[in-house]
Amino acid sequence: MDTKSWLRCYRCWSTDLEVQVHYEGIHRIDPQTGERAEVVDEVQEAVVQCLDCLHDQPHLGFFDGRVEPLEDRWERMITGTPWVASCTVTVHADEIETCSGPEAGDALSYAAFGDHGTREFFTHVRFHKHEDDRVVVHLIVELYARSSEEATEVLETSARGPIAITSLAEESRPPAATADGPAH
Repeated sequence: MDTKSWLRCYRCWSTDLEVQVHYEGIHRIDPQTGERAEVVDEVQEAVVQCLDCLHDQPHLGFFDGRVEPLEDRWERMITGTPWVASCTVTVHADEIETCSGPEAGDALSYAAFGDHGTREFFTHVRFHKHEDDRVVVHLIVELYARSSEEATEVLETSARGPIAITSLAEESRPPAATADGPAH
């Protein structure tokens, strides 16, 4: 596999990336040496970010000290184009952490699409309405796909409840970055 085909920002094509690694661990200590003796529990989370446009790169992961493409999405995001959808997703009210205040947009996006709604898609919650124990979330979503069929499939697969897509339109991809930085 050609490294240059996936080791770039999917939005501005820059290759100026960094990985931010967050590590939490619980370790037993050897009482004789004071050194770490046994790993009880550890969690590592990493986010690859473009230093030029500051967007996270959800098509890349960090495994065993190396940035690698995520097979289920890198090709779609690198070779695809942006698609904008207007849609509604109906979720159970218990799935929403909050629907007011500064965190409401992320909470509603997460309720509608899970991690895709907060990490891969660009979402804008237009409004939401409560219907008994359900909440209908109205969103504008930008995602990357190679066709309208693929965009529809990604939205339907990611939705955490019944989805209605009222419009779907292809946008033009932002211009590629040059060696001197992203194009403007």
